[in-house]
Amino acid sequence: MKPILYLTGILFSISLVAADKLHSATKPVPRSGGWTKRHESFNKRVAQGNCDLIFIGDSITQGWEGRGKKVWGKHYAKRNAVNLGIGGDRTQHVIWRLDNGNLYRIKPKAAVIMIGTNNSGNNTSQEIADGVEAIVKQLRKKLPETKVLLLGVFPRGANNADKRRKVNEGANAIFKKLADGKAVHYLDIGPKFLQKDGTLPREIMPDLLHLSEKGYTIWAESIEAKLKELMGE
Repeated sequence: MKPILYLTGILFSISLVAADKLHSATKPVPRSGGWTKRHESFNKRVAQGNCDLIFIGDSITQGWEGRGKKVWGKHYAKRNAVNLGIGGDRTQHVIWRLDNGNLYRIKPKAAVIMIGTNNSGNNTSQEIADGVEAIVKQLRKKLPETKVLLLGVFPRGANNADKRRKVNEGANAIFKKLADGKAVHYLDIGPKFLQKDGTLPREIMPDLLHLSEKGYTIWAESIEAKLKELMGE
């Protein structure tokens, strides 16, 4: 049965992608090892229901369980929030996950997406945007009543000269077009992490990629007003 469900999920995902946008960032693929265990833990959690808010992403999102734990407790614990972030994920892995149980029978009020930085070493800005567009379409198809808050990929690297930061910025410029102001909303909070000259402080991102507790505080505070609006609070 699982192989059949797996194939069905792939076919569904691909059906949402235009032929000219079918490439590595949009073709759904799973990973293995600890990734599978975490993915399955998500499926068990959502099956329990009581899920009003979901965060979808990679290690930066997963980090809410680490350096961002205290901030998560303050802002999201009472909102029945579920963290669906897995370290190392690219858009194609998220596409696979969303078609293989991570959204099963849930009806969250809002979904926050921040994904794409792991694609920036192998994909173009347009390809990353294509992958994110496929994810947004999945959410709209599977969770029609859920408001989507799409975030621009966070800045990375020491300064504006960082090549992968430039790729992400190019993708963010395309992300804007996915927002309709009704079901899908877009925010680029990246500038809030940076100094005026574009330098990324290590007190916010110690390794110039992953957030510190201060970084998670900035994230939470930067989306709070929009999140309240989308969740009808």
